[in-house]
Amino acid sequence: MVFKRLLGSMGVGGPAVDTVLDMGSAVPGGSLTGEVRLTGGRADFDIEHIALELVARVEAEHDGGEHEDAVVFERFNVGGGFRLAEGEQRAVPFAITLPWETPVTQLYGQPLGIVLGVRTELGVAGAKDKGDLDQLAVGPLPVQEAILEAFGQLGFGFKSADLEYGRIGGTGQQLPFYQEIELAPPPQYAHQVNEIELTFLADPAGTEVVLEADKRGGLFTGGHDALGRHTVSHEGAARRDWNAVVGSWISRLVEQRGSHAAHSQDGHGDVHGSHAHKDDHGHHGHDSHHGGHRSGPGMGTVVAAGAAGLAVGVVGGMVAAEAVDEIGDFFEGDGDESEGEGGGDEA
Repeated sequence: MVFKRLLGSMGVGGPAVDTVLDMGSAVPGGSLTGEVRLTGGRADFDIEHIALELVARVEAEHDGGEHEDAVVFERFNVGGGFRLAEGEQRAVPFAITLPWETPVTQLYGQPLGIVLGVRTELGVAGAKDKGDLDQLAVGPLPVQEAILEAFGQLGFGFKSADLEYGRIGGTGQQLPFYQEIELAPPPQYAHQVNEIELTFLADPAGTEVVLEADKRGGLFTGGHDALGRHTVSHEGAARRDWNAVVGSWISRLVEQRGSHAAHSQDGHGDVHGSHAHKDDHGHHGHDSHHGGHRSGPGMGTVVAAGAAGLAVGVVGGMVAAEAVDEIGDFFEGDGDESEGEGGGDEA
């Protein structure tokens, strides 16, 4: 997506900015490249800075309930300190590194309903103007893709994905929000589990996988959440039997009688007693369990998944109409945003 905007702070005759992202999806921790194209106005202007902000649509809980906010989770200075002459054409190339915890927005090219954007800020002669958003597509890391594919091959179906404001206790989470990918169980687990929520927390060494199963109650027991944490390395992902690894994770979740999480390194050797909980403004767990779901299609939009499994289902599915409308509204809108706690240093 390309945007072109006349600087409102400069009025008629001000410079125009046109930001172009290189084609293709980026990955967490990977490089995002492109260029900021400037067109001079009817006079010379001093360009003090050009900044790019990474923005996410995040669900947040407040006293009045739950609603969606735009959160800036990283910021980069990519240029500035020059004079743009009247009518001058200038391109400023950039290459920025995405945070390792950047959410995944698509799987095999199929959107998951996650809304991320790149917004350009141009500082001109003591004023600054925030341009419209470019939509940002992010694919999974190889190990994340392998894990998702294993869930699909084991019969799990994709339900929805969203971003939740808050932190997962006991993890190395860096951003002020985390992604949840909700999976529907296959028939062999449907009588024990309502759904499994999957969160990836990547870093340069590997990916921490946080699983939360919404377990059904029995004849004499109530339902509860079962939690699991597993740390896997980026190296050797293609050589592992991920169906066996993920299958063992699921078995442990199903067998758990409480909410204490087992933590394993690289899928081997449990370290019992570690506890992962989702801490959102002091609350343990989510209102989505054992009652009502957060907000239905909303930002965490349901994607129709085929019976053939997660990977095939997502590829063969369709983003619900509500998702298309909301993504369009977000990128066309020009509302206020929240500054995320995870904003990084300038590049």
